Amino acid sequence: YRLLLRKLSLHIPIADPMIYVTKIARRADISGQIQAEAVKILKEARKRHVSAGKDPMGLAAAALYIACKRLGEKKTQKEIADAAGVTEVTVRNRFKTLKRQLKISLPD
Repeated sequence: YRLLLRKLSLHIPIADPMIYVTKIARRADISGQIQAEAVKILKEARKRHVSAGKDPMGLAAAALYIACKRLGEKKTQKEIADAAGVTEVTVRNRFKTLKRQLKISLPD
């Protein structure tokens, strides 16, 4: 894909995961407080270049999942994955990546 873009001199804007937070949250009935926390997580991920090359919908879903865990809103990876239209595996993998690279500690 990237090779084609380069060869054809096409410049496709990169989708920002933050634009998907509200959409996913609305579908999963997630509060505004959680959404704000997810946006903070995504801003930090962008700052540290953690999000480069990753599916923006999966990143947004994982950030919402982390925010839910941080703030005590009980949502499963499946609920968030379904709302985002991605697999649970995608949410789990992006969750692990964000947690590790941003050094996020969460309550059990």
